[in-house]
Amino acid sequence: MTDSHQHDHGFAHPVSVKLLLAVFSSLVFLTILTVVLNDLPLGSADIIIAMTIATIKATLVMLFFMHMFWEKGFNVVAFISSLFFVSLFIGFTLMDTGSYRDDIDSFPEDKRPAPRVDRTAPGVSSNTVQPMPPATLVEGSVNPLAKTNPYVRL
Repeated sequence: MTDSHQHDHGFAHPVSVKLLLAVFSSLVFLTILTVVLNDLPLGSADIIIAMTIATIKATLVMLFFMHMFWEKGFNVVAFISSLFFVSLFIGFTLMDTGSYRDDIDSFPEDKRPAPRVDRTAPGVSSNTVQPMPPATLVEGSVNPLAKTNPYVRL
């Protein structure tokens, strides 16, 4: 009788601890580099450098921690193309925001300060309560609001 439970379904590509520690130390170094470069006045190159470092870190994670380095070509192409299309969609969205910038900048702002509202006890409205104005009735009709409601706000 053969034991059918002896099949090896183990890990397909074991990675050495030395390689994982090297990738981890590279990620830590790149993170420290990002923090240090954040304090330097690099001007418009700041975003390019930060995104380059972030891309290198993402590539290291993808290749070694997600094991894409050892995967078949189709899986890598599928993963990279999904990242490409996400960046393409976000890029189209960001390109479209410039079309509406003039509308946003020309929108009138109310420069008046907000009205002061006095604080009241909890559960009590701070809005002023005014009675409703008298309703105009057509002759012969019944006014359902004949009695003024002191709790209606205007």
